[in-house]
Amino acid sequence: MQNIYNFSAGPAMLPQEVMQQAQEEFTDWQNHGTSVMEVSHRGKPFIEVAEQAEADLRELLGISCNYTVLFMHGGGRGQFSAVPLNISKPNGLSEHLVTGQWSVSAEAEAQKYMKTHIVATQCIIDGKTTVPTQKDWKISENADYFHYCSNETVDGIEIDWVPKSESGNVPIVADMSSNILSKPINIDDFGIIYAGAQKNIGPSGLSVVVVRNDLIGLARQETPSILNYELQAKSGSMYNTPPTFSWYLAGLVFKWLKQQGGLASIAKVNQEKSELLYKQIDKTGFYQNSVANEYRSKMNVTFQLNNDALNAEFLKQAEQSGLVALKGHRAVGGMRASIYNAMPIEGVKALVSFMQEFERKNG
Repeated sequence: MQNIYNFSAGPAMLPQEVMQQAQEEFTDWQNHGTSVMEVSHRGKPFIEVAEQAEADLRELLGISCNYTVLFMHGGGRGQFSAVPLNISKPNGLSEHLVTGQWSVSAEAEAQKYMKTHIVATQCIIDGKTTVPTQKDWKISENADYFHYCSNETVDGIEIDWVPKSESGNVPIVADMSSNILSKPINIDDFGIIYAGAQKNIGPSGLSVVVVRNDLIGLARQETPSILNYELQAKSGSMYNTPPTFSWYLAGLVFKWLKQQGGLASIAKVNQEKSELLYKQIDKTGFYQNSVANEYRSKMNVTFQLNNDALNAEFLKQAEQSGLVALKGHRAVGGMRASIYNAMPIEGVKALVSFMQEFERKNG
């Protein structure tokens, strides 16, 4: 059987070992004679799953007791509303760095609840998309929070530095949906990080939120209970029935990451994968990437063929070769190879080999 490498941006591939374990346990989990989907979320067996998943996530990310971990509904987009409702005043101000489709959407959603201000946007310099650094803008000390997306899935832009206010008192909120757990980070730099699960954590529908404890208990009266951080924290993320199967699978992924050596080890693999692919893109000019080198995403590698007329044939032949879901987002076109943690380096090597052969025949 031909190896299939799934480069989908999300929902994305999960580690093969995790999928195999889930398959083996699907109808008889822990000798209960039922699936994990069929047991009570308030029963001892599932509580143990939930507690272990949180403990493993805390270990992987180095999350201290100053932060609360929440497993919530609604994916990353649900947090576009949850963040302003939980930590801002009705007449407050949120500030935003806009670098792509997802940070655009987060700012637009925040407008429903408060005043917003965009401090800077992505820009084109010498034909390459880049991000203005903080020497060109600053965060207002009057802001209730500052929001940015650390990795733009659609545009293939990743920011490796963390914005800060001069005083350090403005909470920094990061949408890490597409690069969480891909490398070590310093949690203490943030007030809140959140991530939809469907890229580096597990199935879609689940979101993981890490929120500093002093930002809990500030929710507005109109905040829906399902989005209220305080209610979710007090109930152990079980104010209502949680997405139990997604939570279980996330826990398996956390265990798998620990088996790989943790985030420092997986970061080295991710660096190697992205370098292989970008090296091929830059090699001859047959392929092109329009993002400045220092902002090229290690998770979502976007590229274009120098002849758009070849796009359809590239995608057709790639799929025939077992390389699927390479079509770029409709907003930007071209190609996109999403190479999250679960993508083995063999998949990237297979893509590079295909790109070389396609260029040989069509260049």
